[in-house]
Amino acid sequence: MSLKHAVLGFLSIAPMTGYDLRKHMEESVAHFWPADQAQIYRTLGHLAADGLVDVRTIPQQGNPDRREHSITDAGLAELDSWLAAPVEYVPSREVFLVRLFFVGRLGTDRVRAVLQERAEEARELAAVLEQTRDAARQAIANPGLDVRLRLATLANGLMHARAELEWAEDLLAELTD
Repeated sequence: MSLKHAVLGFLSIAPMTGYDLRKHMEESVAHFWPADQAQIYRTLGHLAADGLVDVRTIPQQGNPDRREHSITDAGLAELDSWLAAPVEYVPSREVFLVRLFFVGRLGTDRVRAVLQERAEEARELAAVLEQTRDAARQAIANPGLDVRLRLATLANGLMHARAELEWAEDLLAELTD
């Protein structure tokens, strides 16, 4: 997958500026598909050049013009084709696990510090995801399929964060025995 499919997915929901896209991504998919502002704007440029999005300039009084992007029929066809295709396995790269694999050479205290850092990151992520989930549940009484699936991705991230935290705490406990 490339960022283009995530961008097309968001634009299939509503037309957005690059800033709007970044904001929506940060509030939703960033826990499993992060992108910075420059990546988003580059992707929008490529999508426009390929005819997958249209760009409309909206003048503003006293501010720079807004460039709103909307998905074209060709963009919807590309998104639908990607959504219908089999999911390709892509091995993940986990810097933390490579670090943990070798950090024992620095001694138990450093191993504990590395694990405590990871546990704290997982704890913080879980708290953010729980807040996001709770706010979404309060805002939406009877969610449709699209919203339920978006909440399911949030639940997946929360389960991963909790499992990571439990794993790190268990390993820390083993190191103190």
